[in-house]
Amino acid sequence: MNVELVLISGMSGSGKSVALHALEDAGYYCVDNLPPELLQQFIALEIQHQAARVAIAMDVRSATSLPLVPQQLAELRQQDITVRTLFLDANTDTLVRRYSETRRKHPLSVSPARADVLEQQRALVEAIELERELLADMRDQAHVIDTSLIRSSQLQSYVKSLISAPASAMTLVFESFAFKRGIPLDADYVFDVRMLPNPHYETDLRPLTGRDEPVVTWLRQHESVSVMFAHIEQFLKHWLPALAHDHRSYVTVAVGCTGGQHRSVFLVEQLARVFGSHWVTLKRHRELDNQAEGR
Repeated sequence: MNVELVLISGMSGSGKSVALHALEDAGYYCVDNLPPELLQQFIALEIQHQAARVAIAMDVRSATSLPLVPQQLAELRQQDITVRTLFLDANTDTLVRRYSETRRKHPLSVSPARADVLEQQRALVEAIELERELLADMRDQAHVIDTSLIRSSQLQSYVKSLISAPASAMTLVFESFAFKRGIPLDADYVFDVRMLPNPHYETDLRPLTGRDEPVVTWLRQHESVSVMFAHIEQFLKHWLPALAHDHRSYVTVAVGCTGGQHRSVFLVEQLARVFGSHWVTLKRHRELDNQAEGR
C-alpha cells in the first residue's frame, strides 16, 4: 500500500491548525503535536490500520527532539513512504499581532504575568526569535508558506493545491505580490518588475488586472516587458534542472510590482503557461486572492 505522510511544522501562530484542518478535509488522518520520538512507531501503526494518508504537525514544543526528524524522514522514504514537508511562517509583526488578538501565551514565553505591556511585548518578540532559531533546520528542509498576509481560507486552498500536485515531480509555484506589502517569506527567487511600464497610469486599465485581455495586450506592446519575461524564462530554464537533480520538491518564484495587480500578475500568468508544459506548475496572486476573499 502506498502511504503518504505530510509533516507540518512552523512558527507558533502561523496557521498550523488551519493547515491541518485543510488536510483533514482532504481525507488525511491528522495528529497535532506528535513527539518526534513516536513518529516511526506511529506510521508503522497507521500502516497496520491501512491508513493511506497521514498528516502530522510538530512544533517548538518538541524542540529538544526535533533534530531527530530529518533522519526519521529519510528512513521513512527508504520504506517507499511518500513524505511531504510544509513549514508555515509569518513575519514577527504579524505573529505579535495575532498573539495580542487571541491573548494566547507563546510556548517559549517566560514573561512575568504582571509585567507591563511593553515588557510583555518585548518578551514575546524574544520568544519568537528564539523559536525561529530552534526551527531553522526544519524550515530549510521544507516547502515554506508565508501566511503573513493571507486569510485562513486562502491558506487552506494553498495547502490543498500543494498536496494535490504529484509528489514524484518538482512543483513550481509562481506567485505575484506587491512590494508595498512586503516580499513573501516563502520565495526561493524574487524578481522585481517595478521598472516596467505601469498600466495603473492608464485610466481604462487601472481597475483591471494582469489577467484581463486589455492589460495583456497593452503590456505586450512594450519591448521592456518582453525582455524581462525572456530574462526570467532563461534564468529558470537554466537552473530548474539542477534544482530538480538536487531533489527539491517545490520551488517558489515570486514576481513583484508596486501594487501586485498588473505587471506581476501578467508575468506570473505567462510564466505558468510556458513552464506548465514541462513542470508541475501552480500559481498564486497574493494581492488579488486576498481581495477576492474579502468580497
